[in-house]
Amino acid sequence: MIHYQLRCPDSHEFDGWFKDAAGFEAQVAAALVTCPVCGSAQVTRALMAPAIPRKGKLVAATEILPPEPPAQPHAGGVMPDAVRAALSRLREEVEKNCDYVGGDFAEEARRIHNGEAEARGIYGESTQAEAESLAEDGIGFARIPWLPRSES
Repeated sequence: MIHYQLRCPDSHEFDGWFKDAAGFEAQVAAALVTCPVCGSAQVTRALMAPAIPRKGKLVAATEILPPEPPAQPHAGGVMPDAVRAALSRLREEVEKNCDYVGGDFAEEARRIHNGEAEARGIYGESTQAEAESLAEDGIGFARIPWLPRSES
């Protein structure tokens, strides 16, 4: 998986995750990547800082966590449709392009980082302590809010 910072013509910036650079280019050409704020399909990559782990190498890993109920309700009490649609598309892409490793996420991410398993995109679950341990060891991963299927 590759992470890009994206921008629309109205200068709205947002993140995107893709299998590879060619996958990004193909999706943009097919107008499948849209701005979650204004819906524009004229999306380009924005300048972004490189992700450099504190030590070791970056793992192509993604951690999917169930959403936590918000402490405060969203403005207006409802998640905007554009955000819901973007999260739904993200979930589809992750499920299509990555391996689900379930509760073994932290162990598999560590194995990939150490070269003991094939480098590939993975997703699954971990405890807060496991996530903190991965971060402390410089193993790159991302937490993505996961909408329940009934909401996506």
